[in-house]
Amino acid sequence: MISQICRVWSRIASLLAARADLAEMGRDPRRDLLAGLTVAIVALPLALGFGVSSGLGAEAGLATAVVAGALAALFGGSNLQVSGPTGAMTVVLVPIVGQYGPGGVLTVGLMAGVMLVVLAALRAGKYMQYVPAPVVEGFTLGIACVIGLQQVPNALGVSKPEGDRVLVVTWRAVEEFVHAPNWTAVGFAVAVAVVMLVGARWRPTVPFSIVAVIAATVVAQAAGLDAAKPIGDLPSGLPAPSLSFLDLGSLGTLLAPAVAVAALAALESLLSASVADGMTVGQKHDPDRELFGQGLANIAAPLFGGVPATGAIARTAVNVRTGASSRLAALTHAAILAVIVFAAAPLVSKIPLAALAGVLLATAIRMVEVGSLRAMAKATRSDALILVLTAVATLALDLVYAVIIGLVVAGALALRAVAKQARLDQVPLDRGDHSAEEHALLAEHIVAYRIDGPLFFAAAHRFLLELTEVADVRVVILRMSRVSTMDATGALVLKDAAEKLTRRGIRVLASGIRTGQRQVLDSVGALELLRHEGQEYATTPEAIRGAREYLQSVGILPVLPTQKHRTPSTSNEEALR
Repeated sequence: MISQICRVWSRIASLLAARADLAEMGRDPRRDLLAGLTVAIVALPLALGFGVSSGLGAEAGLATAVVAGALAALFGGSNLQVSGPTGAMTVVLVPIVGQYGPGGVLTVGLMAGVMLVVLAALRAGKYMQYVPAPVVEGFTLGIACVIGLQQVPNALGVSKPEGDRVLVVTWRAVEEFVHAPNWTAVGFAVAVAVVMLVGARWRPTVPFSIVAVIAATVVAQAAGLDAAKPIGDLPSGLPAPSLSFLDLGSLGTLLAPAVAVAALAALESLLSASVADGMTVGQKHDPDRELFGQGLANIAAPLFGGVPATGAIARTAVNVRTGASSRLAALTHAAILAVIVFAAAPLVSKIPLAALAGVLLATAIRMVEVGSLRAMAKATRSDALILVLTAVATLALDLVYAVIIGLVVAGALALRAVAKQARLDQVPLDRGDHSAEEHALLAEHIVAYRIDGPLFFAAAHRFLLELTEVADVRVVILRMSRVSTMDATGALVLKDAAEKLTRRGIRVLASGIRTGQRQVLDSVGALELLRHEGQEYATTPEAIRGAREYLQSVGILPVLPTQKHRTPSTSNEEALR
């Protein structure tokens, strides 16, 4: 009992912040503080925009960036990760808001946070590495398209139409704009997006998003443009933590959306942390700690009215590029946003919604890596198919369903490719110590097959057809030393083939059966059918001698004078199995 408690405590301790993290924060604080300031400037319009897009308002986006950003930075598994509201999460939250309201979203975020902590305790972070690159690229492309389409109502200056499907909402917004055009809003959105995209190419280190938003706000206020609808009043500070939104009776109903949010938070956060590792030298995140940190962040954020958070790839990339070396940068980003919430809420409330839409439109465009998409499309047809299916499913269905579809299709195509590697080849009998006359007689009555590659459910039935078509022989020898893996289906297929051949009077022998294969064959009752009088053959020459003795015993081969058997050399032993 004591040992179990010690193991549990050791596991919990491994997920908590360590002294090494604090030591790293003191190595180069100046660079980290500067990086945190830069990230905060970039994150402000994004936090506001994603809060508005989620349906809970700009204040929810700011609360998430401050609370979740600080906790994930402190307890997460990456020194460089920046967390907060993201476009991918917004895509999931919009239909939840429509169906369950703001309280439902906060409850879902709390439940998802608990699930992430459980995943961390179960060491589930390592499974991120099994998500294929085409699924990630297709997922990212689909998210970019959805984020862009979500901004259409604000970019056109129309009220957001009813509906939970982004394509339907976009179409209705366009129809409304056609009947009552608002070119001022369009001008702001396009101008901000163009400034961000052109500026990023001209001076990548300058945060043009905040520059464009400030310029748009100044122009809107100076010119008195009523058509440029502002964010509206924001509270001067974070609300007091509260669980008033929690309805215990609705937990069962919200379980499925919570699973979707937790899955997306885990996927996006671990992907973002991996991107940060790839952009640096010597940095490596702990996936389980990252899930733990994101779990705590998502448990706390709803208490302050925040939406679910994840690691943010764009903000993390800015953090790395501006020289961050420890968690201090992400903590600084959260602290600066907190100061803005308390000190500059009246100014922030005047930002035009169309300007924020322009920021998110530019962000969506920059998410699409054309080079990566082109590389995936050229790699193989399977990769291209997985990418397109995942992207279309993301746009038409749901992010989690899209990832599941991508993984299922990728798994099926991978199994198909592995199954094609399995072969059944007829091989000539080794003459060994037999005379030419005896070898000719043996060849008339014995056929040897070598099985190469995996013998499992995706490839096994092809072998059944080939083996059972053998004709005009009395003994079939299966050389199995090159079988790389075997499952119960493969063993059952071999058993079925052996039974059918035996009913036709053909004896089936096997050589080179490995220990793992023997266990599988024995479990389904196939091993006895591949033995001759209980004897296993380690090499093919031994199996041939056993076949010859059998043919002699039934009078098919004459009993020849006993000849001295040669022992195979060590170098040839594997080839003869």
